[in-house]
Formats: sequence, C-alpha cells, structure tokens
Amino acid sequence: VQLQASGGGLVQAGGSLTLSCVAPGSIFRGSPMGWYRQAPGKQRELVAAMTSGGSTTYADSVKGRFTISRDNAKNMVFLQMSSLKPEDTAVYYCNAVRAPASWGQGTLVTVSS
Repeated sequence: VQLQASGGGLVQAGGSLTLSCVAPGSIFRGSPMGWYRQAPGKQRELVAAMTSGGSTTYADSVKGRFTISRDNAKNMVFLQMSSLKPEDTAVYYCNAVRAPASWGQGTLVTVSS
C-alpha cells in the first residue's frame, strides 16, 4: 500500500493549487505528516509538516503561501498552495516526517512564468 498524492498540474505564476494525499493508516495515525518536493536536479526537501494534534511548520520559502491540513478520520493530508512561483515547480510527495515510508509516485506541479 502506497502513499498516493494527487492534485498537481500546470498553473501560471500567482495561481493556486490544492494537493491531496491518502496514506495507509499504519503510516498516518498519530504521526506527523509532511509534504516534500523535489525539483529537477535538486534534493528532496520538506516544505510543510503537521502533527496529529495540528501543529504546523513550514519551510521559509513557502511560509505565508502554503497551508497544510489533515483529516485524521480519512488518513488524508492536504496542501493548499497559493501565490505560486516558477521555483515551486517540482514533484510533490507526502510522507511521514519521523520515519518516512516508501515514497509514492508524487504529483507534478509546474508553475509557468
């Protein structure tokens, strides 16, 4: 069973997208969950995280533009992205923060200038 991220696409700079991820309960329940991204030629980075209790952290590069949320009843985590920039172009993944499981396919976000 894999983590399944969806909602990516092509958007113009300044636009918005919302990503969704369904996680296996064994990974999701009680775990801090995060959204990661990997741009071409760069390392994967954590951009937003949320504990099961609702505490959040964000990378400086997305603070004020991205909002992470989760639905504990459905084992889902979301990432609302606004004021998108070309440098946000990447494949986005969700995963546990403390002990990441096998990475799913991710969802591609492309921001055109």
